[in-house]
Amino acid sequence: MAEKVSVAEVAEKMYKMVKEAQGMRKLKAMDLTKNIMEIYGDRVDKQTCKDAIREIIETEKCVYTYFGGSYIELPHKEGAANP
Repeated sequence: MAEKVSVAEVAEKMYKMVKEAQGMRKLKAMDLTKNIMEIYGDRVDKQTCKDAIREIIETEKCVYTYFGGSYIELPHKEGAANP
């Protein structure tokens, strides 16, 4: 049996997916879960993916947005916040 993938590794991979998709398309939590399960196969389960999503949200690397559905995106900077 293959060694399980850590939550931290899955979280980092999810963050990279969100970063690459920024501006092109919005990703839902299920999109990230399906992509990770395709990449790692039986080395990862849904609970690990949920924990990884929780980690990237709690560390504020990503945020939930809502526009007709819940999406995970990079935090937006307001125009006035830029120096």
